[in-house]
Amino acid sequence: MVKDVRIIRESRRWRDEMPRSGYGVSATLEAITNLGGRFAPAMYIRSLALLVSIFLFSACSDGGAKPVGLASAPPSDFVLRTAHGPLDSQSLRGNVLLVYFGYTNCPDIWPSTLATAAQAMNMLKPEERARTRLIIISVDPARDTLEKLKEYAAYFHPAMIGATGTAAEIAAAARTFGVSYALQPPRPDGGYAVDHSADTYLVAPDGRLTGTQAFATPPEKLAAAIRKLL
Repeated sequence: MVKDVRIIRESRRWRDEMPRSGYGVSATLEAITNLGGRFAPAMYIRSLALLVSIFLFSACSDGGAKPVGLASAPPSDFVLRTAHGPLDSQSLRGNVLLVYFGYTNCPDIWPSTLATAAQAMNMLKPEERARTRLIIISVDPARDTLEKLKEYAAYFHPAMIGATGTAAEIAAAARTFGVSYALQPPRPDGGYAVDHSADTYLVAPDGRLTGTQAFATPPEKLAAAIRKLL
C-alpha cells in the first residue's frame, strides 16, 4: 500500500511536469524512463496501468469495438508498411502475433500496453520468443513516419515491429480485427488526439484471431496466453 501511494504521488508529479500541448513521443518516453528509474523494474511495469487511471490530461481512449465470431472468423490478414519494407501477415504464418493499434503521441494507453507486452515477451523461453511477433499499427500515419515507428517500437523491445500505411490500408487492417479509432478535433496548438482500441489482439500460428487481452492485463497472464497458442 505504501508503495502504491508513492507511485501515485510520483505519477502526479510526472503529470504536472508534462507539457500541456504536443504530447510528443520524445517527451512521453523520457517521462516513462525517468519514472522507471525510481522503482524496481517489475514494480514499475505493473504500476503503469495505475498511473494511467489518474492522468487528468489523458489524450486518447479505448475505441470500444470488439471482434466478433472469433471461432468462425477467416484469417486476420493485412498488408502494411514498415521501415524495412512491406509487411504481409501471411508471411508470418507459424508465429503467434500480438497486434496493437494506436499512435506514438498517445501519452498513456499505448506506452503502458507496449511496456507490458515487452515484459511478457521477456518471460518467454528463447524458442518461444522466436515464434512470437509483436506488431504495433499506427492509426496516425500523418505524424507516425516509418522511421519514427521503428525508433518507437525499438524503445520497448528489439523484436517489436512498427507498421502503418495509407488511410485505406489502415482501415482495412482495423476492420479485420474489429477495431475502431477516431481522430479528435485539433487543439489550439494544432495537435490532436486519437481514440483507439486498448486491447491486445492475439493471432494464432494459422493466422486466425483467437481472442483479445484487455488493457492492464498482467504480463504473466499475457505470456501464458501466448504459450497456449504456440
